[in-house]
Amino acid sequence: MNQQKYATLLAFDYGRRRIGVAVGQSITCSARPLTTINCINQKPDWPLIEGLLTTWKPDALIIGLPMNMDGTEHEMSKAARRFSNQLHGRYGLPVELVDERLTSIEASSRIAEQKLSKKKRLDKKTIDTVAAQLILESWFVQCHNNPTS
Repeated sequence: MNQQKYATLLAFDYGRRRIGVAVGQSITCSARPLTTINCINQKPDWPLIEGLLTTWKPDALIIGLPMNMDGTEHEMSKAARRFSNQLHGRYGLPVELVDERLTSIEASSRIAEQKLSKKKRLDKKTIDTVAAQLILESWFVQCHNNPTS
């Protein structure tokens, strides 16, 4: 996918309980945490997702694909692929999967560094949104390094 043809992107860190969401711009290659979507019985809150798509009008969607450290697919990979297929089927937007190895750990580390002076506890919703931000930042790096993809 060539990032030049997309301006606004939404990234999703899929989970069975929560989905972290981030928004970004390909022009500036920047991303920021946006919100968390709660899942009920492992099903996404589709009306909330539709509201985000209506508000942000993304040109493409980026989904984190859980992978094991050895590069094989994780048990959550199938669920993330299903979620990406559902997004594409419902909304007709281009969807890309991005390896999300270690994003939750990196998100926790990034948040901890920012909150040390504030002495606030880490919450899982914040970690999910920052993980989505990292997924989108990773996509920007991949596209920058391979602009013809």
